[in-house]
This record gives sequence, C-alpha cells and structure tokens, in this order.
Amino acid sequence: MQILVTGAAGFIGFHLSRRLLNDRHHVVGMDNLNTYYDVKLKKDRLSFLTFDPRFRLHILDLADRQGMEKLFRVANPEIVVHLAAQAGVRYSLENPHAYAESNLVGFTNILEGCRHNGVKHLVYASSSSVYGANTAMPFSVKHNVDHPISLYAATKKANELMAHTYAALYKLPCTGLRFFTVYGPWGRPDMALFLFTKAILEGRPIEVYNNGKMRRDFTYIDDIIEGVVRVMARIPSGRNDWNGAKPDPASSFAPYRLFNIGNNQPVELMDFIAALEDHLGRKAQMRLLPMQPGDVLETYADVDDLMAEVGFKPCTSIREGIGKFVEWYREYYGK
Repeated sequence: MQILVTGAAGFIGFHLSRRLLNDRHHVVGMDNLNTYYDVKLKKDRLSFLTFDPRFRLHILDLADRQGMEKLFRVANPEIVVHLAAQAGVRYSLENPHAYAESNLVGFTNILEGCRHNGVKHLVYASSSSVYGANTAMPFSVKHNVDHPISLYAATKKANELMAHTYAALYKLPCTGLRFFTVYGPWGRPDMALFLFTKAILEGRPIEVYNNGKMRRDFTYIDDIIEGVVRVMARIPSGRNDWNGAKPDPASSFAPYRLFNIGNNQPVELMDFIAALEDHLGRKAQMRLLPMQPGDVLETYADVDDLMAEVGFKPCTSIREGIGKFVEWYREYYGK
C-alpha cells in the first residue's frame, strides 16, 4: 500500500516506517526536522529508512498549507498515519504558539489533505494527556475528557473533535490513538528514561518530581507499533446502534473510533528508577522536586476496546523494555 507517515524522523514515526517497509509497503515519510531535540538523532533514524527504494522523504512543515496540499497530490496515499506534532507538556508552558501552529493548523492541513485526496483511513496520534484532571482508573476511552491541564493536552483533545467533524461531514474514516508514555530504543531525549539514563551515566543527579510519588503506564515502542499496524487495517464505518442520548465518546454514528494503547500496568516511578539502576549497574543521585504544572499523578490505560477490536494489548514488561533501551543507548553513545 501507499502510506503517508508524518513525523517519520520522530521516535514512533521512525519505528512505524521501518515496520511498514519490512511489511513491503511503500512509505512516504514527512518531517520538518525541527530543533525541539537533537536533529542528529532524527537524521540517524532516517538513515535506516532512506536506503530503501520504497521510502520517499519530504522535508516539510505541517503548517505549510501549500506544501501540504502538494504533498498529498504527489504522494496520493491510501492511508495516512499522522504522528507529527509539537510534543511535550512542559514545553507547552513556554512556547504555546508552537502547539497552535503544529497541532491545530497542521492538523487542519492533514484533514483537508485526506478529504480532498480520497484517503481511505486517517490514523492519528492523540495522547493519554487528554485525560487531564480525571482520577477514575483505569482511564477509559468511554470517559469524558473535558478537563485538560496543559495546552498540549488541549490540542490533542481538539484533534479528536476535529477528526470527528470530518468523519461526520465528509465520511472520512478517522481513528485516534491515545498513547501512554512510550519508551524504547531511539527514544526522545526529553523523556524521563532518556534523561535519567544520561544523567546517571554522567554522574549527575536526576530530577524526580512529586518526590517520586507518581505512576505511569510505560508502554514499549514495539507494542505501540503493533497496535498502530493492527488499527490501520480496521477502517471504522460508524455504528448503527450509536445513541446520541447516551453518547459513547469512543465511537460514533460517523466512521470514527478512539483507542488507548497503553501497557495496562502502571509502574511506580521509584520502581522504574530501580529497574534502570539495575540495568546500568549504577545508583542514581536524586533531586526530589515538587509536582510540575501540567503533570498528572498517575496514568493507567483501559485497553478493553483495543483488545475487542484488534485482538491485541501491550505486554512488554518494564524490566525487559528498559533493558533493550539501555543496550541501545550504550551502543549508540558508546557509553
């Protein structure tokens, strides 16, 4: 198939593109190679993709309306997997306009490109951050998510609403995936595992927020990719039994679905750090700090809908996943 993957130089986009190429698909990768984090890491990821003749790369910004229109015309994709976004909760406190341009204007360009070019299925990245102030655990796609606590989360919630609008108005099949704390080899340098590993190996203290009293549903990258690939093949068609008097937020009368992709096993932050210490063979120096604005105490994914629809749920243990990350990190950085 001809598949457009936005954010192809990013963590998830790189792994997905590599999987799709291995599955013999043709992949059009798009990325703007911005400087939010180390561009060398992004280029090194791309080096594993660009040698394949079935991969074509376009350096382009999501907010470039004319450029995006041309990309859709040239690529003519059957499926679009939209992973490009301005990521990061804390960064959104400092640079709100970057989120409006990439996550709102950029997503509009994606929707318009799909609408006008006969795309059969738009699969896009949402985030566990949309659950915001919710405290009912585990987080379910059937829960109301109207109380985000960061601009990043608000833009992801907006993406879900925008996608539903296009599904309802133009019958564009859309599936949103709420990812839960993704980690693994080639991961993002602004994420906890990368930051902790780097600091511990350099003999610097790690910053531990809320005095370590947090839990996260850490989800290994291979599990995320398996979930994405399976969902890509399940094009939503709308439910005849959907009831507007008792609306299910995870589905619709329109061709629209939402799924969580999380490990369904939240881990205490201190246990996460202990597992990392074991794999590194070093103890962490900890700088205990208060809760940060925009953070939540706990994430925990209900994946029942994902299981029911595609017969899969993440299963990689935190010890196994951290071990694979540390092995990659030592090899990549020669540590």
